[in-house]
Amino acid sequence: MSEATPQDLAAATGIDQSAIAHGRSTRSVYVYEAPVRLWHWVNALAITVLAVTGYFIGAPLPTMPGEASAHFLMGYIRFAHFAAGYVLAVGLMGRIYWAFVGNHHARELFTLPLFTAAYWREVITMLKWYAFLIPQPSQYVGHNPMARLAMFCGFFLFSIFMVCTGFALYGEGLGAGSWADHLFGWVIPLFGQSQDVHTWHRLGMWGMVIFVTLHVYAAIREDIMGRQSIISTMVSGYRTFKQ
Repeated sequence: MSEATPQDLAAATGIDQSAIAHGRSTRSVYVYEAPVRLWHWVNALAITVLAVTGYFIGAPLPTMPGEASAHFLMGYIRFAHFAAGYVLAVGLMGRIYWAFVGNHHARELFTLPLFTAAYWREVITMLKWYAFLIPQPSQYVGHNPMARLAMFCGFFLFSIFMVCTGFALYGEGLGAGSWADHLFGWVIPLFGQSQDVHTWHRLGMWGMVIFVTLHVYAAIREDIMGRQSIISTMVSGYRTFKQ
C-alpha cells in the first residue's frame, strides 16, 4: 500500500497540510515585557493628548460668548495638557528604570552601537528596504537598526527636549521658587526668553507629530510587507517570524 501524500490527506480531510507545515515552522520569540507594552500605549495616548491640547494652547479657540467667568474651556485644555505632560515625564522615568531591570530588548531604546560597522551596514540595508530597492529585509528580534536609530533620535531625545522646555514653561505659572522653577528654570535664559521657549516647544510638538506619523506608517508597512510581526508584538509581547 503506497504512502499517502499531503495532497491526498488534504483531499480526504479537507485540511491544507502545507498550511499546517507552515504553521509549525513559524517561530515566536518573547521580546517586549508587559511594563514596556503598557508604557508604549499609555505613552501614545499621552502624546496624542499633548499634541491636540498643545495646538489649541498655541492657537486658542475663538472668544466664547458671554461672561468669561461662565467658561473654563481653555482651563480644561491646559489642565489636560499638564496632566498628560506629567504622564509623559513619569512614564519616561519608569521606562528608563525598566531599561536597567528588564530584558536586553528594553535597553535598545536608549543605546546605539555607533562604533559597530555591522550596525551601520544593517541601517543601510533597512534604508534600501524602505526605499523599495531590495526585495526583503533581514529578520530582527528587537527593533531593526533603522527603527532603533529613529526611536533614539526621534523619540527619546525629542522627549527629553519636550519635557525640559515644557516644565520650564510650567514653572512660570507655578511661580519663582517652585519645584519646576528649581529644576527647569535654567532653560528659559538658555534660549533667551520665555517666548523663545514657547516657539521651540511648539516646533518640537510638530517634530513629534512627524515622528509619530512615520512610526505608525513604518509599523503598518512592516506588518504587511516585512518578515516579522510588528503591531501584534506590542500587544502580546511575542515577535512572530514569517518564512
